[in-house]
Amino acid sequence: MAALLLGQAAAQAAPSCSKPVYLSFDTGHMGVAPLVAELLKRYDARATFFLANEPTQSGGKTLDEEWAPWWRARAAEGHDFGSHTWEHDTWLADLPDGRFKVRTAAGIEKPRIRELTAAQYCEGLRKPAQRFQAMTGKAMSPIFRPPAGKTSPALLAAAQACGFTAVLWSPAGFLGDELPSDRYPNAHLLERALRDIRPGDILMAHLGIWQRQDAWAPAVLEPLMKGLIDKGMCFAAMREHPGFAAVMNKPLELP
Repeated sequence: MAALLLGQAAAQAAPSCSKPVYLSFDTGHMGVAPLVAELLKRYDARATFFLANEPTQSGGKTLDEEWAPWWRARAAEGHDFGSHTWEHDTWLADLPDGRFKVRTAAGIEKPRIRELTAAQYCEGLRKPAQRFQAMTGKAMSPIFRPPAGKTSPALLAAAQACGFTAVLWSPAGFLGDELPSDRYPNAHLLERALRDIRPGDILMAHLGIWQRQDAWAPAVLEPLMKGLIDKGMCFAAMREHPGFAAVMNKPLELP
């Protein structure tokens, strides 16, 4: 998959330990969100969440009022937050007139192919930030994760123009929770992650994946966290990452 995309920050952050890794979650069906919250508290870990307005197992959406208390609690605990686009728009192509062709789909939704102007794409980045601030009273950091990690120089430039810097993930940090469980069983994913993850890596998983039959989080997340801690690593917030610290110290200006 994609390697992590560094910001242009020159400043170095002070990590919370000498061997930090940066655990991040994109929104999903939220079925494992209580487990994720419990494990983060148990291991005194910081994470970064990337928010889109996705369908949940309860029939609502991830940014509905139903989930506002959950997001408020995570904000109070000191985690970091970025945008994942409001409708989960996956870039497909740049168009000659400056628009972008995207695949709009999240979870169980039927995919739609759309064409967005740069201004419309920016609006899709800002809406999760606006909703997050309304729910929590706190500002979202000026970072985003493009769905599926798909970007282009033009898309990144459009996002940068409205204040957002992309954060992808390290090759070893692709934790595989979205992969088919018959080909990628949990035991294999756990073994691979514990073998390959190194200090400084950005890790990526989801708050619940609809299509994976053998759910990842209950089986893998806790042994993964414990195993990395046993190797001397800790889970740091993205604001401590040397490539993003300066970017995240800048306030996100919302219209």
